[in-house]
Amino acid sequence: MKLSARNVLKGKVVAVTTGATTTVVKIEIAAGMIISSSITNEAAKDLGLEIGSEAHAVIKSSDVIIAVP
Repeated sequence: MKLSARNVLKGKVVAVTTGATTTVVKIEIAAGMIISSSITNEAAKDLGLEIGSEAHAVIKSSDVIIAVP
């Protein structure tokens, strides 16, 4: 599969929390670095997401916001 997004981060699924309509998936891309995504329950089921499985976070955005304390 080819994607137009250039930010693809490989990692391992560390949490899958299913709610009424959406599932929050957390992927560890490096030690202590977690990316979270909220996807539909149907998408999570179709992807077969399980803790410990390999996954990729694909980030496509026209805006990047940076904040400092």
